[in-house]
Amino acid sequence: MTEPRVRKRIFISACEPSAEQHCAHLVRAAEARGFNQYIEWVGVGGDQMRSTGCQVLEDTVRRAAMIYNAIGQAGFFWKVLRHIKSYFRQNPVDLVILCDSPAFNFHVAKAAKRYGIPTLFYVAPQLWAWAPWRIGKLRRNCDKLACILPFEEDWFCSRNIDAQFIGNPLFDDVSIDLTRRVKDYSNYEPRKVRIALLPGSRTAEIKSLWPAMQKVAIQLLQKWPQAQFVATAPNEEKLQLLKQRKITGFKCEYTVANVIDIADQSDFALVASGSATLQVAAAGCPMVILYQSSRLLWHLMGRWLIRTRFLSLINILAGRELVTEFMPYFTSVRPIVERCGTLIGNKSILVKISMELKELVAPLMQSWASDEVALMAWEMLDHPDRQIQDQTLETELT
Repeated sequence: MTEPRVRKRIFISACEPSAEQHCAHLVRAAEARGFNQYIEWVGVGGDQMRSTGCQVLEDTVRRAAMIYNAIGQAGFFWKVLRHIKSYFRQNPVDLVILCDSPAFNFHVAKAAKRYGIPTLFYVAPQLWAWAPWRIGKLRRNCDKLACILPFEEDWFCSRNIDAQFIGNPLFDDVSIDLTRRVKDYSNYEPRKVRIALLPGSRTAEIKSLWPAMQKVAIQLLQKWPQAQFVATAPNEEKLQLLKQRKITGFKCEYTVANVIDIADQSDFALVASGSATLQVAAAGCPMVILYQSSRLLWHLMGRWLIRTRFLSLINILAGRELVTEFMPYFTSVRPIVERCGTLIGNKSILVKISMELKELVAPLMQSWASDEVALMAWEMLDHPDRQIQDQTLETELT
């Protein structure tokens, strides 16, 4: 009689919808490699992780989205952290994977290290941009770091963090071959320009940026009455929020769709700062990036904390202003309208920016990030019969 296989337990911590999606892809990538016959997945997240067979102890994604005040958020996540600590105390865990949300996941990592559990950070905290002094905290609580931006590997390795660039998970489920699609604008007419409006996925972003985007669109329509606008939301809930906050005189098409698909079908885009800018760039869609923060807080704190010359991911990667960014705040939409008008009216500039954007993000799409992280996690697990398992997996895959 053969002995039952010893299954290793991996704990995942994801709080944001994007992080949960990355983790769901990770579990599926491990399944595709045959790892899951030796692994039990458990953690905090939401329905996407649950659909992979992962045991979800707390629905951090849905519950966090329902709590809009800071005190409520802090109270909820404090309760979740206590639950996680209790789980670590009562159950053997072989690896903890922490995906994004460093403000919360640093606490989870610290708890894991207290119980002797190795940790893998999936998506590096952007300490290079705003908090380099926290590198010691990361070094104490991180055994392996999966970086999703090319320059991060060298930055963290030079500070004694075991880091590896694994590609960007934003592109793991892209359904079109972006390398073969080029915007040549051969039939482009400024008067019929199609503009994507991407005000973000968070309620706060939508409330601050959506009115401004609509005002820009209305003024552009005065110059190009045949211009078309499409507003994209990540889900039906956010789509309804966009419709509810429609201002007088504004008309557009509303859709719940993949950012890359919409950008691929558009000539130009207005985009909230964040990961969506990388997806728009992958489609070769020229853009203007917006972000609206408190002017007072920026001058009191933000300008002293931020260490990068530019604030948008696109320009940080490029090392120059490849696309125009109105960040960290703007006081009028007039400069935005003027810049959009200049770009939309110049076909040669659009072609040039489109090609440069695709070249910029090409390295991010050369690896399947989820598969790379699955391999990292597998290597970090301490299997007593590891050689036999690897031989079995190799036989099954071939």
